[in-house]
Amino acid sequence: MEVAIIVGVVCLALGIGVTYALLAGKSTSKLKLADQQVENARGEAERITSEANRQAENAKKEAVLEAKEQILQLKQNSEAEEKKRKGELQTLENRIMQREESLDHRNDALDRREHQLSSLQGQLDRRKSDLDELVAKQTSELERIAGLTKDDAHDELISRVRAESVRDEAQILRESEQNVRAQADKTAREIISTAIQRCAADQAGEITVTSVHIPSDDLKGRIIGREGRNIRTFEQVSGVSLVIDDTPETVILSSFDPVRRETARVALENLIADGRIHPARIEELYKKAEDLVNERVREAGEQAAFDAGIHDLHPELVRTLGALRYRTSFGQNVLQHSIQVSALCGIMASELGLDEAPAKRAGLLHDLGKAIDHEVEGPHAVIGADLARRYGERPEIVHAIEAHHADVDPDTVLDVLVQAADAISAARPGARRESAENYIKRLEKLEEISNAHEGVERTYAMQAGRELHVMVEPEKISDAEATVLAHDIAKQIEDEMEYPGQVRVVVIRESRALGIAK
Repeated sequence: MEVAIIVGVVCLALGIGVTYALLAGKSTSKLKLADQQVENARGEAERITSEANRQAENAKKEAVLEAKEQILQLKQNSEAEEKKRKGELQTLENRIMQREESLDHRNDALDRREHQLSSLQGQLDRRKSDLDELVAKQTSELERIAGLTKDDAHDELISRVRAESVRDEAQILRESEQNVRAQADKTAREIISTAIQRCAADQAGEITVTSVHIPSDDLKGRIIGREGRNIRTFEQVSGVSLVIDDTPETVILSSFDPVRRETARVALENLIADGRIHPARIEELYKKAEDLVNERVREAGEQAAFDAGIHDLHPELVRTLGALRYRTSFGQNVLQHSIQVSALCGIMASELGLDEAPAKRAGLLHDLGKAIDHEVEGPHAVIGADLARRYGERPEIVHAIEAHHADVDPDTVLDVLVQAADAISAARPGARRESAENYIKRLEKLEEISNAHEGVERTYAMQAGRELHVMVEPEKISDAEATVLAHDIAKQIEDEMEYPGQVRVVVIRESRALGIAK
């Protein structure tokens, strides 16, 4: 502020000087007036300078006072904060002192407990020493009497028991297998080979259709309808979920009931062909599709019974059997599978000199439960047996249906025939499809089970998992133990895995001697 005032005064003085110079050439009469103006200007400049100095001094005093007040406030705040911190530190110090006192008490208690435990440990050590001394005396006396050390006696006993048990087990297994094979192999092979040769059925199983092709994606909007009324009506009427996504020119039908899904497929195709898609038309065409599919189901059941030579089935069993036309298992059509099992049962029963009619009947009805297993809880064999029992099938037929997956123990020849025919039909090449991932996992599991046994060097799963070659170390596995190992591996595979057909386990033990002539 002082600098500004000084600059103003200088400027004023310069102005006066310039004015004086300009007026110097004028008349003397005006000179006095100019002197008076200069004097007045000088007085005004001095007054302005004095006023500026006074204001600057006042501003300086106010700034000093304000700074002092701020310093005082900061000092008061600092003292309050310090007082607060001191209080907190005092509280914390008190808590620490209390904690130290508590820890001192606990340390005293632990010291007393440790002293007691030391005393008890000393007593236990003395008793253990006495017992060890007594056991050593008894062992020494026994060794003196037997003439063997403890380890020698233990090893000799274990080796004798192990050798005798392995030898006896191998001998029993070998004799049993030889006797069973001598009596059954030839007959079983002849019967099964004859049955397979005489039943050359087509294995190209149908796949349940769950997608419907539409001419263009524009139809998707019409199928959905205004605010979704068409798709809601379709799902309510059919009981099938209709999935419309980004898949070009395709809609998906989803339902656990294969007959209901087939009815929905027929109705949807008819709606697309008709072009008039609205709730009333949906209900009308679904009713027609339902009648058509029911007629197809009845005709399929009657045709299957006719092909199997069975003419007195209950109409409800015929309808349920026909529903298997739209059911698949691992890609194999269940109705065609049932017809084939019926034929195989009849052929094998004929070769054994048994009545073909009940065998064919049991084979045809054995998978009856798969038609309704989405509606009833439980294994399909038990469901099918209950259904057959309800509609008047004979007890031996019902039991064969229930036992074909060992849900109950098979106790008749008919039960075993149905089991065998079911396995043959499912295991024939091309009958069922298996994903590559499941196939690889099954082979890996077979090799893993075998490699887990002691003495196994390496394992190879062959013939698409139907045969397992196990290479053993000859110095660890004897011929007798190889027989036992094959039996143990086969039993473990039966208990832990599910697989089509059967798995043959071959244990290979090979000893080689090498000599070099120089």
